[in-house]
Amino acid sequence: MWGASIVGFGSYHYKGKSGREGDWMLIGFSPRKQSLTLYLMGGFETHSALLQKLGKFKTSAGCLYIKSLNDVDKKVLNELMQASLKRMKQLSK
Repeated sequence: MWGASIVGFGSYHYKGKSGREGDWMLIGFSPRKQSLTLYLMGGFETHSALLQKLGKFKTSAGCLYIKSLNDVDKKVLNELMQASLKRMKQLSK
């Protein structure tokens, strides 16, 4: 658990441009009231082809918001999550 309501998997150490450091999950989710929030820390810029096929969603920074799993192609969502996790593992070496 990462906080009170985030289920996260794996971890990596980061150091931001400001010098702030910490540990965070490689990938995670939180079943919020408004929507299911997926934390895809690898960003979205390298996954534009998958996002075009995903369905109905919103994004911000490293978060993907889905109102209902029926709104997205679950196979594409799985591919997106796998690609994000793979990218984060490569970046955190």
